Amino acid sequence: MTTATDDDRLSETFAALANSTRRAILARLAEGTATVNELAQPFDMTLPAISKHIKVLEEAGLVRRGRQAQYRPCALDAAPLRDVSNWAEQYRPVWEARFARMDLYLEQLRSRGKGRRTR
Repeated sequence: MTTATDDDRLSETFAALANSTRRAILARLAEGTATVNELAQPFDMTLPAISKHIKVLEEAGLVRRGRQAQYRPCALDAAPLRDVSNWAEQYRPVWEARFARMDLYLEQLRSRGKGRRTR
């Protein structure tokens, strides 16, 4: 059972993941830590714009910022993604049942098609 706090956290995570730029930033961070400048390279955006995206990811708990001298490298924190995966997992039986029904239907169509060809 989820609590209101868990639901709030999930909503914040989904909101952060709703933007393709933020998903791309997370994909880059899955490869290892990076500075804001490194994260900004593939995008046609200003550093302040990228920083705002990183801030949203930070607030959702998806990114941690470290301190190394004057640098503040960003790192992926996958815990909220695990929460999303756990949430989605509850729907697995529904989708598996639907796919099983679809497989059965397709098999019925194939059987009917074979019967027509032999006549």
